[in-house]
Amino acid sequence: MNNSICMAGEWSSHPFRLYKPRCWEVNKNKEIALIAIFSALYSTLVISLPSISFSMIQLRIADMLIPLSVIFGWPAIIGNSLGCFIANAFFSIGWMDYIFGPIANILAGYIIYKLKNNIFIGCFIGSLIIGFIVGGYLWLFLAVPGFYGLEIIAPWFISIMSISISSFITLNILGYTLVKALSKRKIWIK
Repeated sequence: MNNSICMAGEWSSHPFRLYKPRCWEVNKNKEIALIAIFSALYSTLVISLPSISFSMIQLRIADMLIPLSVIFGWPAIIGNSLGCFIANAFFSIGWMDYIFGPIANILAGYIIYKLKNNIFIGCFIGSLIIGFIVGGYLWLFLAVPGFYGLEIIAPWFISIMSISISSFITLNILGYTLVKALSKRKIWIK
C-alpha cells in the first residue's frame, strides 16, 4: 500500500465532520476511477471502429490496452474486460460474445500482468488465449473467409488462427510498444 498518499497531518474538509482519510480509501477510489477510464477507452475504441472490430478478421485496436495491466495492474485487467462486455453488448452477435470475450480479456490481462518480467512472452500467450477463446466460438456467428484453397481446413481452426494473428498484432506490436513508451516515462502506478 502506498502510504505516501495519506500524510499524517491531512484532514478532510468535509462540511459536517473532520476525519483523517484512510490510505485504502484513497487507493480504492483511484482504482475505481482507473477501471472506469479503461472501460470507457476500450468500449469507445471498439464501438467507434466497428468494421475492423466485429468481423472474422478483426483487428481490435482496443486490445492494445490489455498489456497496460503490467503498469496499472488489476484496474486495467477489470476495466478492459468490462469495456469488452459493453462493446460486445452494443454490437450483439450472440450471447457467447458477452461471456467469453470478457473472460478472454481477463485471462490475457492476468497472464501479461503475471509475466511482467517478460512482457513480450506474456503478450504472445495473451494473444493465443484470445485467439483460442474468441476464435473458438466466433466461427459459429460469422462467415469464415476462404483462404486460397484452404477451405478443406475446419472453419473453427481458420477462425482461431485469424483471431490469434490479429491479437498478436494488437497485443505484441501495438500494446507492447505502448507499454515500453509509457514505462520510459515512469508512469508506474504501484
